[in-house]
Amino acid sequence: MSGTHFKYLCTHYLPHKHKIKSKPTTNMECRRFEVTLVSASDLEDVRKLFKMKVHARVSVGSNPNTEKRTPTDKHGEINPAWNFSMKFTISESMIHYPNDMLVIKLYCKRKLGDRYIGEMHMSMKELYEYSYANGGSAIMTCPVHKGSVQSQGILRFSYRFGEKVTIDKLVLAESVAGWSMC
Repeated sequence: MSGTHFKYLCTHYLPHKHKIKSKPTTNMECRRFEVTLVSASDLEDVRKLFKMKVHARVSVGSNPNTEKRTPTDKHGEINPAWNFSMKFTISESMIHYPNDMLVIKLYCKRKLGDRYIGEMHMSMKELYEYSYANGGSAIMTCPVHKGSVQSQGILRFSYRFGEKVTIDKLVLAESVAGWSMC
């Protein structure tokens, strides 16, 4: 019996409650989000004896698997420069709720383990609203915080949001190897 004929029999001769239904596709609205870490200046010197070699770790939302890292700046010490871009795929809902954050943490590279310098975090919703008037992109200069107090230093970065697209979740999961998922 051919597959087409079998499908016809199953959908037309079985009682209504037993019809074979095709699996519904689950779509998700997403956007590309690109952040470029430009530089930091006047950071706290957390390494008194040797040169500071600074890198940044960037994450989006509450998923720890989205963390990406810049190369280590080996020459700028308390004034590192990266000019390094990172791309993420984010769910559309991230720009509508204030709880999803862009987090940029700065670390000094050491042989005995990296030393925390400070961080900047900002709501994805705030970032989107600020950039919306500029066509979806902006340049920010933000203070670096350590714990609940403002630490020493300023962080400069630019970012942009891509257009909203609808993606099948299964296709998204299979095709975004190397990208951070929604």
